[in-house]
Amino acid sequence: MIARQSSVIGFVGIAAVCCIVNTAEARPAKCFTTDEGSFACEFRKTAADGSFALSAPGKPTYSLTISEPSVAYGFVKLGARNVPLPGRYRRSSTEPGCWVNDVTAAKICAY
Repeated sequence: MIARQSSVIGFVGIAAVCCIVNTAEARPAKCFTTDEGSFACEFRKTAADGSFALSAPGKPTYSLTISEPSVAYGFVKLGARNVPLPGRYRRSSTEPGCWVNDVTAAKICAY
């Protein structure tokens, strides 16, 4: 029983540290999306591979999940729903900080 409690406490501790680390990585940024235009936002790294999320009051949360170098899949959180965006996003070679959708040409940028 003591070993089991110790394992649970250890797991909870690790989960808490992970949450603190993710929160610590959030930073203010200037964002641009084709749908929302330019706005002040919070940039949060969501994985070591470069995946990230952009959020701002009154705006939907956009996230890009890296699938391979310079290629990502996009999502937008509308209310409680996380909706996949069509196509793939490719890192722009001409605009640092921007990702461009290969189907719709929509952009998601963070500076």
